[in-house]
Amino acid sequence: MAYARLELPQGTLDLRILKTLELEARHGWGIPERLHQISSATLSIRQGSLHPALHRLERRGWIKARWGTSDNKRRAHYCALTRSGRTRVETEISAWRKLSVTVVQVLEST
Repeated sequence: MAYARLELPQGTLDLRILKTLELEARHGWGIPERLHQISSATLSIRQGSLHPALHRLERRGWIKARWGTSDNKRRAHYCALTRSGRTRVETEISAWRKLSVTVVQVLEST
C-alpha cells in the first residue's frame, strides 16, 4: 500500500534524524533510507537538508561522526548518537507526545 508523503511542521528534522540513529550508526545515505523504511515510505529527508542538520547535531554534541567503509566498499561518513543525543531523543519524544495529545484535544473539542 502506498502512502502519501506528509508535510511535517518545522522543527521535526532533528528528531527524525536522531530517531533513525537510535539503534545503530548510519552513513549519510542510510539515514533517509531508514526513515523511509520505518515510516512506510511516508517520511523523507532531502539531501540538501540532511547534511546541514548533521553538522548542527554534531556541534550540539548529540551525534558523533567518523569515517568508515560502506557495504559497497566506499568511504562513508557514519553518524552515531552520543549519550547526550540519546537523552535528547527521549526529551523530544516526550515533547511530541504532549503536543500530540493537546492537538487532539483541540481538534476533538466542540
